[in-house]
Amino acid sequence: MNDISIVFMGTPEFAVASLQRIVESGYRVPAVVTVPDKPAGRGLKIRQSAVKQYALEHGIGVLQPDKLNDTGFLDELKNLGANLFVVVAFRKLPEAVWSLPELGCFNLHASLLPQYRGAAPINHAVMNGETVTGVTTFFINEGIDTGKIILKSELAVGPDETAGELHDRLKESGAALVVKTIDNIAAGKCAPFAQPVINEPLRSAPRIFREQCFINWDKTAQEVHNHIRGLSPYPGAISFLTGETAGREVKLLRSALTGEIAGVVPGHAKIVSDNRLFVACGDQYIEIISIQPAGKKAMQASEFLRGLRTTGIVFKTPSEAV
Repeated sequence: MNDISIVFMGTPEFAVASLQRIVESGYRVPAVVTVPDKPAGRGLKIRQSAVKQYALEHGIGVLQPDKLNDTGFLDELKNLGANLFVVVAFRKLPEAVWSLPELGCFNLHASLLPQYRGAAPINHAVMNGETVTGVTTFFINEGIDTGKIILKSELAVGPDETAGELHDRLKESGAALVVKTIDNIAAGKCAPFAQPVINEPLRSAPRIFREQCFINWDKTAQEVHNHIRGLSPYPGAISFLTGETAGREVKLLRSALTGEIAGVVPGHAKIVSDNRLFVACGDQYIEIISIQPAGKKAMQASEFLRGLRTTGIVFKTPSEAV
């Protein structure tokens, strides 16, 4: 352990769990690499990444390069004398960076590689209705999430679990896997292997854009349910209301399957027991549990219903909500 010196690279809260576990395990971390500070929020206040905040609180050096190929930054990395780089939720590294350390540069990815390579593996796994996912550590190469696998850890996905809830569990299991990976490298017990060739199409996990958040009510209740929980709490599954609230955008954050055959046009809603909101999908009704109207906080469906002056609620896609 005393021979290991680590430069940690990451940005969001997901990465902090791994960094904290590394520090608490006694490994030396002379510096972290994270994104530059940037203005955020309504007041455009300068915001530091979660990794930077943790590093400053624990006396760890911070590097924030604009360009990872910058010679000044590369010189700083070399001068740190670290022999292992650990990457969690950061960005694609150039070869000039990942080839530097003697013991290699490994990444933690929130899926069971080779499935769900890309920027949003947690969201896509839930949206696709996966019942098992996990975390993988692998040595970085020139591809995107294609390097040799070091370790994997599986995790079951609950039928109603949201991407946010799964994120928090994977954050912790991932942190444990990162330390186990470092332990193996330190002990000379690391045996990486090439990612397996699977005789079926691989599922990818690209970044999610706004247009992919729109709900298609023609799909089955199970598919809509997966779509909602896979985008919750961020960026949120989007629909639009017609009638009294024509064109009003809402995000649906939590739902439940009802098992009740719909038999009406998909998107049409009904109020049950004065405080429950059911919406028809292509086959069955789905119950909306949590909803967030544009510009407002998230609320329970019962609270949302109390603020309506009509019971004629229809959910539409953007092209239909005119």
